[in-house]
Amino acid sequence: MPTIQTLITFFGVAVLLGLSPGPDNLFVLLQSAQRGWRMGLAVVVGLCMGIIVHTTAVALGLAAVFAASEMAFTVLKWCGAAYLVYLAWGAWRAPISVKEESGEQATTAVQAASSGDLLRMVMRGVVMNLTNPKVLIFFLAFLPQFANPALGPVAPQIFAFGAVFIVATFLVFGAIAIFSGVFGRLLLKSARGQFWLNKITALVFVGLAVKLATSQR
Repeated sequence: MPTIQTLITFFGVAVLLGLSPGPDNLFVLLQSAQRGWRMGLAVVVGLCMGIIVHTTAVALGLAAVFAASEMAFTVLKWCGAAYLVYLAWGAWRAPISVKEESGEQATTAVQAASSGDLLRMVMRGVVMNLTNPKVLIFFLAFLPQFANPALGPVAPQIFAFGAVFIVATFLVFGAIAIFSGVFGRLLLKSARGQFWLNKITALVFVGLAVKLATSQR
């Protein structure tokens, strides 16, 4: 297994990667602003579940097989781009709903509306993560750098690094979800603010779709 010092170093690097601008943390930020921090955290859980899949693929050697296939990369990236366009369309057409309620009533309403959609948002995070082939290739290049064959089998070390990466991702993305959700709630009290938030979210999703569709290995 990796040494404690190596795990701490890896955790620091993972936190910095989580803080650097990218499609995943931008996705969390927008979903939290538009739907609330609880929904944002559900997306974060889904993204972390995707990391489990990527880590397993790297540990078992499946990622290397995928990386060697141009067709697999192309199909997956186009599926991801299509999904982002679908989300953009939903955001663009999202209805405007502003209600004058007391703080306690509004909080209760948001919680009630969110409880039935949490699983859907978790799956949205999973799909977002798994349909981006760049993430899998990144893990294939990143995780093995910290593994040391002299310490034993590499696969258990890869799983350990994947677990640490998940913790770092959840902490960083979770903080983004909470802060963005609080800020977004202020915007959602205004019909104009809600309108522009929906349009900006849709345009960003389209931009991410174009970037993913035109990406190369």
